[in-house]
Amino acid sequence: MNDEWCNEINNGAAIGLKTKRKLASKQSDFQLVEIFETEEFGNLMMLDGCTMVSSRENFLYHEMMSHPAMFSHPNPKNVVIIGGGDCGTLREVLRHKGVESVHQIDIDKVVTDMAEEFFPELCESNNDPRAHIMFDDGIKYMAEAADDSIDVIIVDSTDPVGPGEGLFNHAFYKNCLRALRSDGIFVQQSESPLLHLPLLLDMRQAMLDVGFSSLQHVNFPQMIYPSGWWSGTLAKKSGEFDGFRQDDAKALAESSALQYYNEDMHVASQALPNFVKRAFSSQK
Repeated sequence: MNDEWCNEINNGAAIGLKTKRKLASKQSDFQLVEIFETEEFGNLMMLDGCTMVSSRENFLYHEMMSHPAMFSHPNPKNVVIIGGGDCGTLREVLRHKGVESVHQIDIDKVVTDMAEEFFPELCESNNDPRAHIMFDDGIKYMAEAADDSIDVIIVDSTDPVGPGEGLFNHAFYKNCLRALRSDGIFVQQSESPLLHLPLLLDMRQAMLDVGFSSLQHVNFPQMIYPSGWWSGTLAKKSGEFDGFRQDDAKALAESSALQYYNEDMHVASQALPNFVKRAFSSQK
């Protein structure tokens, strides 16, 4: 950060947004949470110097981290979000009328407090009676979750360092698999295929190692994250990914405030460039 720019440097590249002023800064028990007003992207949240969410482009991440998994499940009723403290993913999940309950477990209350103040549009569903917002350790929550109790688990986490480190390993994935119902789906943000392919491959292999039956990769643009290209990895507890509820996806896209996701983008997001396809083909 200098006087005019917020910059995140990652793998030899920098992502920067020009700022007007700093709006807030608070050191939580886990990380430094900062809010800036930018010139072109509205408000910006940074955690320990890493760009997390801005007013202008957050819909890309939140819609793609929720709707592909939700529409790939036949009838999701009970959803768990690990992380997601800005509450944007929670808002997207609650657009699905068939959902009966969503438990969001984020370790850092300061993130949600800041989101409610500076990103109120992301928190508009926080008082939905189906929403249960908890501030606790998501790893512990999944370790204690009942067997066969959850339809969809969404891991909306920071990078695999600091508070998010324990969400990228065999033990965590094993607990998630156990807690899912037989037709359950797990999805986790899986970084940039361009900059973080070894990490992405390690994640996928760990999911397969613990017993997930099949994986599906989705790509989406994310301008404020390193490389501008981000991804999510979906995993099924049993069976193969054999399509999604396309008519329902189309209906939601036409009847709501979705800005990116629709049935066509769902299909398009699964296309793999050759270097990613070759890397994935080596995994068993």
